Amino acid sequence: MLYYALKYLHIIGASVLLGTGAGIAFFMLLAHLSGRVALIAGVARIVVIADFLFTATAVVAQPLTGLALVWHLGYALSDHWIVLSLLLYLLTGVFWLPVVWMQMQMRDLALAALESGQGLPPRYFRLFWTWFVFGFPAFAAVLGIFWLMIARPAQIW
Repeated sequence: MLYYALKYLHIIGASVLLGTGAGIAFFMLLAHLSGRVALIAGVARIVVIADFLFTATAVVAQPLTGLALVWHLGYALSDHWIVLSLLLYLLTGVFWLPVVWMQMQMRDLALAALESGQGLPPRYFRLFWTWFVFGFPAFAAVLGIFWLMIARPAQIW
């Protein structure tokens, strides 16, 4: 029963990471493309909340449930697929942490533009495109982790 509970929580956490990440990217991109400052400010505010509420929770739960599964099933942390999963997880974090900061900055810049009745400043656009580019390696790494969890290849290198 413990195995199924851990596996269930691990799969839910992985789904939350992938789903929240994809959803946040989709809504931020559409808000940005609209060019409407009020919409961008509102979506950015919600995105920051969602990232802290859902993504951050899953970021903490994933290694905990993953390590518990490794221990419970008798895998070694040195198994190639586990090592690569952990490296990809760290890579995701390297891109996600700055993205969270960028989202907060974009939110603040959009709110300030909305309150002043002016357009978005150039800094917003620099942050947005950096945020957009950072999403690709993070998303690819998460997809790679999903594949490793499913396939659990004995040898990778």
